[in-house]
Amino acid sequence: MDYFTKWPEAIPIPDQEASTVAEELVRSWISCYGVPMILHSDQGTNFNSALFTELCKLLGILKTQTNALHPESDGMVVKRSDPKFLALHCQEVGGKNSKDAMKLVEEFVRALMTSEELHHFGQIRLFLDEDYTNPAKYTALGNLYFVHNSLKDVQIWDFNENKFKSAAGKEVHNGNIENVGTKEKVKFPLILFPESKLSRKGFMRTRWRIGCAAFDLVNIHLFHDACNFTAMEKYPSRYSEIRQTALVYTLQRFNLGSEKVPLFIFGDFNFRLDTKGIVQKLTKKAVPVYMKSAKNEIEKIVYKDKSNEDKVVLTLGKKQFDLDEHEATFLGKEKWLQEFDKEPKIFEKDLFEFEISFPPSYPFKEDTSGTSYMRTRCPSWCDRIFLSRSALSLVNMTPLDNGKPPVVYQLVGEGMGVGDHKPVTLSCSLRCFPSKNNSNQLHGP
Repeated sequence: MDYFTKWPEAIPIPDQEASTVAEELVRSWISCYGVPMILHSDQGTNFNSALFTELCKLLGILKTQTNALHPESDGMVVKRSDPKFLALHCQEVGGKNSKDAMKLVEEFVRALMTSEELHHFGQIRLFLDEDYTNPAKYTALGNLYFVHNSLKDVQIWDFNENKFKSAAGKEVHNGNIENVGTKEKVKFPLILFPESKLSRKGFMRTRWRIGCAAFDLVNIHLFHDACNFTAMEKYPSRYSEIRQTALVYTLQRFNLGSEKVPLFIFGDFNFRLDTKGIVQKLTKKAVPVYMKSAKNEIEKIVYKDKSNEDKVVLTLGKKQFDLDEHEATFLGKEKWLQEFDKEPKIFEKDLFEFEISFPPSYPFKEDTSGTSYMRTRCPSWCDRIFLSRSALSLVNMTPLDNGKPPVVYQLVGEGMGVGDHKPVTLSCSLRCFPSKNNSNQLHGP
């Protein structure tokens, strides 16, 4: 079935062998409709065979699959959760090869706008910073908002005219969006960039009013760690200090003026675990062996357990973080890992986060399974959703009538490949209308 048009094809086959399925895919579908960009299937062995995998590689098809324990991966989460307001924040719009990938972004936006799941979302605002020809202002951020038709008199703030405007209708702002008044986009000052080298880092803010509630939605992309050796020299690391300075800069901009609006800030904070502390914990019974280059520079540190026949516990390089029990340690949802998640604690007075009960969101392997980490960085909760204290007061914490929790904070795409970062989602209802019950509350991720 074609996901976007919902056009089905039923093809009888004598068996479900991988060779049969692959042959019919080419003969009955690709020869008629062309090569698909993405092929999404269940976890059948025929679809995950070496033959089928090689076919997808040969034809340039991204192969994804469902996960039995995570039904959101079948793409119908909107229908099941029935949200009234959808806010999607993207970083690296177009990817790192922006010039070549913008056509894919255009196709992605078109698919969203015409999808059956969003058919009843008639109020749409899309802000896509795609002008890669202007490196001084280019952030590659994308803020996408979909408002359900049942929500009336929804308004969006114009930062140029300093007033709310109706959010009726559909508007797509892409390419150069510097003069679009209904968003505030800022690239961080050059002085904040490590070694004063420009990259696509900054924030983009929108302001909304629904009923009696006004709130800001901020998309943010902070700086990453460049070298594991530097990251483990001390805590906070130099990279942590740079992220802290950039986030303080951002929050201070929002606190200017007499009116402080409730704030939801979500994106790629690039927060990392205390690398020095976690290396010490993971290697407390091991001895470091330093491997140096001809220039006497450290290339790797290999930690060996002398009490266990020199078993290698951890191998650390500038861009290598390879733990012996890597997946068991970081995918096991171990609570002790959160002891080293220290960067957000600096902002606890101003920002609130719901309890994390999911594994670190980065760095996953960019394959079709998406179930294991790359051995490049210490896995961390980079992708987060924070609320100001005033925004938290808008969240309805009363249990829902259907018995489901009032707030769900989780990863998206566990068990499937969605890139090196797993997105996170927050689903909750907001007190936007004066009411004694929840029937008129704004609900959605």
